[in-house]
Amino acid sequence: MVLPELLVILAEWVLYRLLANSCYRAARKLRGYGFQLKNLLSLSKSQSPHNNSHHQQQQQQQQNQQIQSFQDSLNPIFPSITKYQEHVDKNRACSVSSDHHLDTFVCDVDGVLLRQHSSKHFHSFFPYFMLVAFEGGSIIRAILLLLSCSFLWALQQETKLKVLSFITFSGLRVKDMDNVSRSVLPKFFLENLNLQVYDIWARTEYSKVVFTSLPQVLVERFLREHLNADDVIGTKLQEIEVMGRRFYTGLASGSGFVVKHKSAEDYFLDNKKKPALGIGCSSSPQDHIFISICKEAYLWNEEESMNKNNTLPRERYPKPLIFHDGRLAFLPTPLATLAMFIWLPIGFFLAVFRISVGVLLPYHVANFLASMSGVRITFKTHNLNNGRPEKGKSGVLYVCNHRTLLDPVFLTTSLGKPLTAVTYSLSKFSELIAPLKTVSLKRDRKKDGEAMQRLLSKGDLVVCPEGTTCREPYLLRFSPLFAELTEDIVPVAVDARVSMFYGTTASGLKCLDPIFFLMNPRPVYCLEVLKKLPKEMTCAGGKSSVEVANFIQGELARVLGFECTNLTRRDKYLVLAGNEGIVR
Repeated sequence: MVLPELLVILAEWVLYRLLANSCYRAARKLRGYGFQLKNLLSLSKSQSPHNNSHHQQQQQQQQNQQIQSFQDSLNPIFPSITKYQEHVDKNRACSVSSDHHLDTFVCDVDGVLLRQHSSKHFHSFFPYFMLVAFEGGSIIRAILLLLSCSFLWALQQETKLKVLSFITFSGLRVKDMDNVSRSVLPKFFLENLNLQVYDIWARTEYSKVVFTSLPQVLVERFLREHLNADDVIGTKLQEIEVMGRRFYTGLASGSGFVVKHKSAEDYFLDNKKKPALGIGCSSSPQDHIFISICKEAYLWNEEESMNKNNTLPRERYPKPLIFHDGRLAFLPTPLATLAMFIWLPIGFFLAVFRISVGVLLPYHVANFLASMSGVRITFKTHNLNNGRPEKGKSGVLYVCNHRTLLDPVFLTTSLGKPLTAVTYSLSKFSELIAPLKTVSLKRDRKKDGEAMQRLLSKGDLVVCPEGTTCREPYLLRFSPLFAELTEDIVPVAVDARVSMFYGTTASGLKCLDPIFFLMNPRPVYCLEVLKKLPKEMTCAGGKSSVEVANFIQGELARVLGFECTNLTRRDKYLVLAGNEGIVR
């Protein structure tokens, strides 16, 4: 029974594409030719010598009206948002008015606030369902979701959404979805905001309400916390409680999946006032009906924006993107996800090879083989004092910003000499595979200072005073403890870039961090050893430890092009994982 239905759907789709669209275009062309012929005949008559100048002016006016009516007939029912942007000035919603908070701006998130990247044959929101399935669920759930692409193309849009929601959310813990919506999804939402629509969203003084057929838990936190939406109307999912834990069933609760225009009519029925402004997607028939209830409605046309840079710059983000979690470093469209799963077994063996090379072989050989396997290391030094400390003199303290757990490893292999690394929280597995000596600190200022002083007396030491990793171009506050230990301080600027997997996590298994980083096809590590800190800029030169720490933070930020912050390790883990970042 399934195969005949699929054949019927395929036949209908082919007939619609080949016949309906062709006939529609032919009718428009014939109508255009009719108008043009009529205009030419009118023009030839108006140019006759028997007509006076007054008659010619009347004929010209009639001709202009016909041309305008012809152009209007070819335009869609609702104009493009570029028309709104052309005359949105002091007389429009960007102006300050005490009545604007009484009006409402409505739109959808799918295809309007967010740009579409995935093929409509699957579902434009597929990548975000995949992020929830992979980051909040498991690799098995992600594979099942990918396999659904084999039949999604044959289903109607509403059915696609039901299938994606069921596979993604069925049996998923509510707590896991909360973590994903807080720490994973905002990064991808911000990177894919529609610049043209966001410009209107940010400038308008209207109350903002989003109507969407998507599961509400998928978008509500981002819309409220990052875009300051006043209300979000989406599909609510059923929840069940099992042994004190809440899970999603994958089914819609109440009246089912939201139909936007019906929900909007019900929403504005009480106050009997139409929304002032609505924006929809030109390719969605439902959006045409949805925004028809608005006093003023516009369409975002994807084809018009193809030649424009429609990406929102980082400096214009409504909130700075400093912390985010999750393993995937790319937007998982169906093709990109398929490529990732094909790469996984290759990447795992490649990571094992890279780790083995770093642990077992000499530094120069390890660097050569790592580069041959795809690891790109950029090393630059302004400090040539790489020898062992003289007798009775402490070693050099290398102060790095923190990008991944492998920062000390790459610094050691690049310098070609053994270093000792001090860390706050390091898993036993990471200590086992580390090719250098690691020492865990106790979070006691006095004891940690004494331990680091002993290590410096034996050799060079590397420390990351941020206390935790940061993926984005920001530097967290530097702990000033290191500045009190020695005057031989060498700052090291570190940056790491990946294309498939992040090598850091706040809520996942930290023991897998090095493996995920080295599973990338071509990971990049950039290190720049700066000049030794002048004595007058150290505590021995009269500076306080806080001044020294802030100075080094500023120098590293300048070299890397990053931005300094006062945020700490505790801030990061409270935001992303709900704990203080202690690995047990």
